Amino acid sequence: MTKNTGRLYGIGVGPGDPELLTLKALRLLKASPVVAYFVAKGKKGNAFSIIEPHLSDAQTRLALVYPVTTEALEPPLSYEAVIADFYDSVSALIGEHLKAGKDVAVVCEGDPFFYGSYMYLHDRLAGTFAVEVIPGVCSMLGGTAVLGTPLVYRNQSLTVLSGVMPADELKRKLADTDAAVVMKLGRHFEKVRRVLDELGLAERALYVERATMPNQRIVPLAEVDPMASPYFSLLVVPGKKWQG
Repeated sequence: MTKNTGRLYGIGVGPGDPELLTLKALRLLKASPVVAYFVAKGKKGNAFSIIEPHLSDAQTRLALVYPVTTEALEPPLSYEAVIADFYDSVSALIGEHLKAGKDVAVVCEGDPFFYGSYMYLHDRLAGTFAVEVIPGVCSMLGGTAVLGTPLVYRNQSLTVLSGVMPADELKRKLADTDAAVVMKLGRHFEKVRRVLDELGLAERALYVERATMPNQRIVPLAEVDPMASPYFSLLVVPGKKWQG
């Protein structure tokens, strides 16, 4: 890296409520000549919706449009190969702006390093350009806040799990922790609910969709439609209450 190259900022913009954007994130966002954001085809994007009111006409807006999201691909295409090529190409694009001496802010829902798409750009660019990551309020903390439940007490352990993992692995890890957050539910919701039932954890589990967003929904676990559980949903199994 040289003195004349731009700086890359990975900026967490929070789980949805625009007031959960930090002061540092807002300052660097407004100062960056290029603002990049991930978005699905034909969508505006949650991260962009949070920051749009703070952008000026002088800033370059760089939409990083995913080539695929959850749709099935025809062989020999694979999601992993297609998405890796996508991260390679957008990293090269951002790199051109950085080489031209322009700072680039890449905004990310929640926190950049907590299941954030930004991390894949970071892995590709951090060794070449100056980088700074600004943490954000992650979705699981937004979720516990709106659910009104403490997550872990005293010396309890917390496990964050992906609903995509196989049922037996999910069951083993849930059985071995005091509290848990299960993310990436979507079409895997029914499997996760079945595992919670088998472990006797369903009564403790709490479910929320789109926490802190305008269309937030808190639904009793038994009433969740497994065919309608969105990507932005999570399950919280809080630690057992401790009377301190």
